[in-house]
Amino acid sequence: MSKKLVLAVIDAMKPAMLERAVATGRAPTLQALMERGEVVDSCVAAFPSVTPVCAASIATGTGPGEHDIPAMNWWHREEERYVEYGTSFGASRAFGIRQSLTDTIYNMNLEHLSRDVETVFERLDDTGGVRTAGTTYLMYRGRHRHEPAVDTALTRLAHAVFGLPTWGPKELFYADLFASRRTPCRSQLGLPGVRDQHGGCVAEFLVQNDLFDFLLLSLPDNDTHSHKYGPFAQIDSLAAADRQLARMMEPAGGIDAFLENHAIIICSDHSQSKVEQEIDLFKAFDGFGVRAAQRPRPGDEIAVCPNSRAAQVYVLDRDQRRKVVPRIERTLLALDGVDLVMRMGDHPDGEAIVRGERSRGVKEVRFAPRGDLTDARGEHWSVEGDIDLLGLTIEDDRVRSATYPDALSRVWSALRCRSSGEVLASARPGYEFRDWGGAHHVGGGSHGSLHANDSFGSLLWAGTGPAADSKEQWALRDITPMVLENFGVSA
Repeated sequence: MSKKLVLAVIDAMKPAMLERAVATGRAPTLQALMERGEVVDSCVAAFPSVTPVCAASIATGTGPGEHDIPAMNWWHREEERYVEYGTSFGASRAFGIRQSLTDTIYNMNLEHLSRDVETVFERLDDTGGVRTAGTTYLMYRGRHRHEPAVDTALTRLAHAVFGLPTWGPKELFYADLFASRRTPCRSQLGLPGVRDQHGGCVAEFLVQNDLFDFLLLSLPDNDTHSHKYGPFAQIDSLAAADRQLARMMEPAGGIDAFLENHAIIICSDHSQSKVEQEIDLFKAFDGFGVRAAQRPRPGDEIAVCPNSRAAQVYVLDRDQRRKVVPRIERTLLALDGVDLVMRMGDHPDGEAIVRGERSRGVKEVRFAPRGDLTDARGEHWSVEGDIDLLGLTIEDDRVRSATYPDALSRVWSALRCRSSGEVLASARPGYEFRDWGGAHHVGGGSHGSLHANDSFGSLLWAGTGPAADSKEQWALRDITPMVLENFGVSA
């Protein structure tokens, strides 16, 4: 009989900060789990390394080229409008708070996430024998219908604004908006600083009442804390997450008694890096016809989508791509703080092109998923050009990069995403793109880029899974297969 399994996602947990929190005694539960299980300190995120893209990869075991979630802020070609999942309050307000919340709460799962892939909840729900559960997490799509909660004045207000049912795991607790059972737990509609406590409270209730076989426990407050205070101030927020893990295990009798009947996987969705300067895309593209936040104007040429330490630019008239894309590339390459600019080439079989401004001019590397070179995950590539642009080393037909981990696969998947822009950009360390609300995290931390600073997260597990050294390079898309294997479901 399979053990019950908890997948806990600690948003933006930086491996070095996990190590420090454990070394200082601030994370005793995480320390105990690491001692009892397996640990990976270089689990690579999706690209762009922003939460919706990474959450979709965790929940589906696929990259953006398959799950279709391209970014935090993106251009919906079919509906001819921007989608904004809440980069900042100002950005949401620019596009309309109600529309932003509707996209984040409902459309991300029910419309934007590809129907060609299934979530871990859907796969387990389809077995008929695995009881699924989830706390507030961006990706929750499952087979069970849930009506909005109306048991408090706050939820009744939210019901009046939205009032729509959704589909999720058997037990769904989403920011008080959905609660499949009455609990003493309240999140004040997902208020930062309260979300971890709400998740821990729900998890405690579910363990105490034996209400799940698989639980996805989201602990997002570490990300908010890091954005404000910087990635090297995570010890306090990791200690807070650690307390919620201990809270969940307490009804079972503590960690050892918990692990007798439960397995656990804990992961970051991405990391964070320090932000010292901002990049103003809107000023850079002032000479273009940039589509405004809500209303079209004559002469609109492009849609500009900043995504923290990544960015995407869309050509509105796709017949004009050959003319407009080179202008976009030149503009981005000349912009201080831009590290890499990416697009698909004209090769009939498909080819990715990455360019970057370096000390001796613009360098370029081209690659495609065919050829004799093998990356750290066993995928095959052909590569031409200035390989040092991506920090690539090639030896005995093996291609690797420590600076931009899993670079070829991640860039390829991002560019092949049906909802991605024609041109993608990744910021240099220390830089972040200003968002549609004018917000940035200068003095704090952020993420989104292809660089290892943003991309390497922690992954640890106990009571399930293989040995950590069974893979040369772990990635977020390995997590769903681990969960399915725990329950004897083929990936």
